[in-house]
Amino acid sequence: MNKPLLIEIGVEELPAIPFLNELPNIEKKWSDILEKNRLLCEFDFFYTPRRLVLWHREFQVTQEDSIVEQFGAPVKIAFKDGIATGAAISFASKCGVDVSELEKVDLGKGEVLYFKQNVKGNESKNLLNEMINEFVHSLNFGKSMRWAERTDSFIRPIRSLSIILGEEIVDAELFGVKSSNFSFAHRMVSYEPFSYSFAGDYFCKLDKSGVILYPDERREKILSQMKSIEQRHNIKIEIDTELLEEVVAITEYPTALIGKFDVEFLELPEEVIVTSMKENQRYFAVYKDGNLTNNFIVVSNAKTDDFGYIIAGNEKVLRPRLADAMFFYKNDIKNGLSNERLKKLVFVEGLGSMYKKCEREAKIASYLADIFVLKEKEKELLQKAVMLSKADLMSEMVYEFTELQGLMGYYYAKIAGEDELVYTALKEQYLPDGEDSELPSNVFSSIVALANKLDSLMGLFSVGKIPTGSKDPFALRRAAAGIVKIAMEHKLSLDLSKIIDELSVNYKNLDKKALVEFFNERLFKIFEVNPTVLKAVLASSETDVYKISQKICALNPIVQSDNFKEYVTTFKRVANIIKDVDVNKKLAIDEDLFENDEEKELYTKYNEVSFKSYETYDEELEALFALKPQLDGFFDNVFVNHENEKIKTNRKNLIGLVYQGFRKIADIKEITI
Repeated sequence: MNKPLLIEIGVEELPAIPFLNELPNIEKKWSDILEKNRLLCEFDFFYTPRRLVLWHREFQVTQEDSIVEQFGAPVKIAFKDGIATGAAISFASKCGVDVSELEKVDLGKGEVLYFKQNVKGNESKNLLNEMINEFVHSLNFGKSMRWAERTDSFIRPIRSLSIILGEEIVDAELFGVKSSNFSFAHRMVSYEPFSYSFAGDYFCKLDKSGVILYPDERREKILSQMKSIEQRHNIKIEIDTELLEEVVAITEYPTALIGKFDVEFLELPEEVIVTSMKENQRYFAVYKDGNLTNNFIVVSNAKTDDFGYIIAGNEKVLRPRLADAMFFYKNDIKNGLSNERLKKLVFVEGLGSMYKKCEREAKIASYLADIFVLKEKEKELLQKAVMLSKADLMSEMVYEFTELQGLMGYYYAKIAGEDELVYTALKEQYLPDGEDSELPSNVFSSIVALANKLDSLMGLFSVGKIPTGSKDPFALRRAAAGIVKIAMEHKLSLDLSKIIDELSVNYKNLDKKALVEFFNERLFKIFEVNPTVLKAVLASSETDVYKISQKICALNPIVQSDNFKEYVTTFKRVANIIKDVDVNKKLAIDEDLFENDEEKELYTKYNEVSFKSYETYDEELEALFALKPQLDGFFDNVFVNHENEKIKTNRKNLIGLVYQGFRKIADIKEITI
């Protein structure tokens, strides 16, 4: 028999960010508890800032009956001379029966004690108290708090609890709050609780009490109102998805409103205004004809017919925020970009100051500038860009808004009249900074970004700050991935092994091998291909990340093709034949020892392939795989293990040559499909 089950946990206003971080896990945690208690069913989870709601349209009134099997000690240990030992007595006690009721079963390694029990399902209302407490205590919001005289804690105080099965209030208690049939309206509707008799009554009364329970409905209401505002004012609202979810989480009855700030503040960089509005006030930016306007969108949680005072209040609050930003901005411009103060700013213990980091980055940049053949003038500008790259960390604006580092350096360097290459590089030095992030726009900026990432990796590895498990406080995995992405984007030949080896003199105690392995591990995350394809490419001893990417792009389509299985059979035979051949040395071929036409034909065809120049790895692989008919002919008609040792060696060397040709690109034997 099933009945509807409604669970509402009433709380004081939940902080949005910690809640949204845990939100993806909440339904899974409740589902696991349902399954553990043999009550798994479909349910919905809803939330507002003041309530967490679990809604089950059909919930089992009683658990399903179950069969519990228990296995004990081996019979030969449980009984001695037909008398039960402590092992048998203990197992019987655990099962709640007499030793005589135990059975024996053979699991293939001798008989063991066995007991099977039919367990009648418990009434679900008797389980819900423990289930709800387990669920709430499993939620991880980071910081938690205590209230009143309680010793346990939660993200915010629990103020009400309702567990209604059908029309019955289930007896339960959570953080000292007993289950009831009361809930709370929107605060601007009433501070008094309202009662309800069953789930349908709850949803109806909540809706009439100024609370939109469903987050999807609140989100749609906000977006619809924003669209109306756009059409009415001929503007474009920037929909920041993270900010939208935050606003959905902190409102029970959202209303989108348009306000404005003094036009003089548009002198500030756009990012400063947008960041200040978003971080401090949760406002959305407004654009017209592609330009930022002096309007903003605020989403109110008020339930009123007069929003004028709310708009005015938000405008009043925003003005000092922007005034502070203007003060910081003008002060920073007056002081100019200087890296001297970086000498007192510690980067990481053991790696000196941020100024020292810039000096190390400058050495890396100089090394890369030679590899990528920058002009002398560009090399001079490159040194300036690197040494100024962290200067804005000491600015008042970045102190207030740390996420604007690099970007403020761009603005201040541009105002100071620096070269476009320099100020663009300052803005792009941290790119890519996310999974779908943009990349540096040119090679000059790429070198600055690469220098930053390479120094962080080599420096932090040298002082033991190596990512472990899910912990990566310095985002070194992202830095490694960024290096690869930059090399691929700008087709930069970047031999990581060589770079690390030659620059390691600046980093004491650097485990070069561990760092290269760390890079290679990231490649398996970056390239969405059969992992053995990447393994085969790495087995070619290639350490240039751009060439690695090119080889993968050439090889992967072949591996994915329908006829690759036929190729695999042939080239696996190649690998098997040369197991005892040293393919790392030059293999000598004596044509006078050829006895079969198939030997001559394979050698002739191989020479045509090997001496030809190829513009791409695709062309070279196509030519190598085209050797399949000659290889098949060789395997069908030539006996490799000839009694004459010289002929045998000559034939193995011939196959070894073909293997070497492939291994320059990838070790085919590593591929499995």
